[in-house]
Amino acid sequence: MVTATGPASAQQPDPDRWHSWLRALDREDLHRYLTTLEGWREFTVQDPIPPELLPDHALADLDDDAREDYDDGRLDYHTRLTVAATSTLRTVVTSGRRLTLLNRHAISARRGLILSGPAGTGKTTALTQFGKTIEAIDRRRHPGADDRIPVVYVTVPPAATSRMLAVEFARFLGLPVTTRANITDVIEAVCGVLIDARVSVVCVDELHNLSLATRNGAEVSDTLKYFSERIPATFVYAGVDLEAGGLFDGTRSRQIAGRFAVIDTVSFPRTKEWTGLVSTFEDALRLHRHQPKSLEGLAHYLHDRTGGMIGSLSHLIRGAAIDAILDGTEQITRKSLERVRLDRAAQNRKTKPSP
Repeated sequence: MVTATGPASAQQPDPDRWHSWLRALDREDLHRYLTTLEGWREFTVQDPIPPELLPDHALADLDDDAREDYDDGRLDYHTRLTVAATSTLRTVVTSGRRLTLLNRHAISARRGLILSGPAGTGKTTALTQFGKTIEAIDRRRHPGADDRIPVVYVTVPPAATSRMLAVEFARFLGLPVTTRANITDVIEAVCGVLIDARVSVVCVDELHNLSLATRNGAEVSDTLKYFSERIPATFVYAGVDLEAGGLFDGTRSRQIAGRFAVIDTVSFPRTKEWTGLVSTFEDALRLHRHQPKSLEGLAHYLHDRTGGMIGSLSHLIRGAAIDAILDGTEQITRKSLERVRLDRAAQNRKTKPSP
């Protein structure tokens, strides 16, 4: 860990290591973390508190160990940073809450919600924040009721079979599943627990891993439909470009289309909302020498770099903030932003540079 306070004496970190770690945190690690009941509950009560920035004189008085601890806290904070309340997120939370109320007394044919769009448009963030909102509401209404599981979050595995999906539900709940357990036993155990636990929302992410053109994909779709009929909950799906992937084609797909509303997640145009998102991230930074409003002034450049994708914007700013702590510069500039490597999709979406 770097303990120097200025760029002249700072060691140079390996940016590839840190940025690849951030990308992993954005994807696989996040899913593994949320797809267990323990991890999901920890996520729903987490609200990272911004660390307090020490004044210069107090910073200079820190010994090496204390400075390392201080920087470690800020590094951890910037890996998560903040969740920007985008228009998409607000739409998902509002629509989802409306559906949970409409479905509350429905006996069958409960309505659901689908989030569909390109990678990096905030689908998982919107899905998990909606789930977090439902958890908070349930916790207020039923304080101390640890036996309740208001929200389930699972992902569809690649090349999933119906048994694999059922096991994902069981894994979230911590139910033991032996290799000899058949799918009927697993489904019955899952449904029994969730009904008893008063589940109200089931979030299913990575739905693009389901292909209705294959036998396995069709069986997974049937399993999800069976879950939705057995479990008195609102089902919310999310996946990459689901309409283009044929989700609404064919007999099974028409059943999905008849019960689910679709919210399309897209890249943000260069508007006041985009500038506001940049400002939200900038206000959350905890760096000693960062110039206020400097990122806001680079809003057009940031749009060029990210193609208006909220996921790429978050990664870019968080990566630059981590670099600023590690190299001792303690500020984000256009030059430091240029050093952060984005995913190839973001690079391919770049628009013409701003003047």
